[in-house]
Amino acid sequence: MAKPRLSTSYPDERGYFGPYGGRFVAETLMGPIEELERAYRKAQKSRQFRRELEQLLKDYCGRPTPLYHARRLSEELGGAQIYLKREDLLHTGAHKINNALGQALLTRRMGKPRVIAETGAGQHGVATATAAALLGLECVVYMGTEDMERQRLNVYRMRLLGAEVVGVDSGSRTLKDAINEALRDWVTNVETTHYILGSVLGPHPFPAMVRDFHSVIGEEARRQLREQTGRWEPDVAIACVGGGSNSIGLFRAFLDSRKVRLIGVEAGGSGGGLGEHAARFEGGSLGVLQGTRTLVLQDQAGQVAPTASVSAGLDYPAIGPEHVFLYERGRIEFTSADDARAVEAFHRLAHTEGILPALETAHAIAEVLELAPRLGRKQIVLVNLSGRGDKDVESVMAWDRRHGEQAAEDQEDPS
Repeated sequence: MAKPRLSTSYPDERGYFGPYGGRFVAETLMGPIEELERAYRKAQKSRQFRRELEQLLKDYCGRPTPLYHARRLSEELGGAQIYLKREDLLHTGAHKINNALGQALLTRRMGKPRVIAETGAGQHGVATATAAALLGLECVVYMGTEDMERQRLNVYRMRLLGAEVVGVDSGSRTLKDAINEALRDWVTNVETTHYILGSVLGPHPFPAMVRDFHSVIGEEARRQLREQTGRWEPDVAIACVGGGSNSIGLFRAFLDSRKVRLIGVEAGGSGGGLGEHAARFEGGSLGVLQGTRTLVLQDQAGQVAPTASVSAGLDYPAIGPEHVFLYERGRIEFTSADDARAVEAFHRLAHTEGILPALETAHAIAEVLELAPRLGRKQIVLVNLSGRGDKDVESVMAWDRRHGEQAAEDQEDPS
């Protein structure tokens, strides 16, 4: 009996990827979630919906994004040929607009005048505010105050686009807490509001729907590789993983080819202890968080652990359920890059290619810096450059200043 195709056979009708996923929400939200599922199924079959989304992605957002051969970085590392899928060149500066625009169009089809969203690094918030402005929807974005401080530029961008940005001062004041507040808002305003969830998280149908909107990334990359190299597939595909939207968007096109090695890179933070990182495959355990059954960083009592990362967009205690499913089936492998390696990779790509990657993406570049030199010169490494790093310049400046001062102190007092 043939094995089910990983790229098309999951989730099942209840929203499960094997034992992961599902729909764990309050009764109040069952109605709007079922309404969303019906609307999305109809939209998938609607030529008009698909045509409008494709046209906006092309003319408004700038798809297809280029596939760029990073020749200088490839030569400097002396191994594999590195190709960057330039999602950073999309309108708003990251892959997030693919999904935000798709869900905003669904909101209009459902006849709802208001959208809400959560954001960590600010890119999903900017994308949602942009889509809302384009379609004339009221928009409220929830953001942890810790993230607001380190992503001040994106906060101002959202407000320029007409969105209300609500600071969340509870818990760790980061992405998890922003999602909690967005869910509370949705429960209160289900008749008028759709929640544009930003990653492959949450209750069904969000993990599958967000994945589908981002699948254009891998589909384009596959065709572009064929045009540029004569090959349909890379040897390795690499992407950073927070919730997992940019990574599954790239990986899905190659899931059924076992010849392609798929690597997700999590946030290693500042250490290996619980609370010092956001690497779910390095200390996570099975749990239910914010509507889905997946791998969660939690203590022995089941309390969700704090997370830490130089990158606001990877600073989340859970991961999309499809990623856990694919990991257990040996299809995706996961590693992590700590803060220092991510910042170093940020500088390296800037110096060699003139590209400032988002700090999220810099985690994937950090893995490339280690892996590519060990591969042959005819091998191809495909990296999803999920966002641009303008938003992170202040954070990198602060990191460099802080660690430069520490290095100077260590030289003065080597003991």
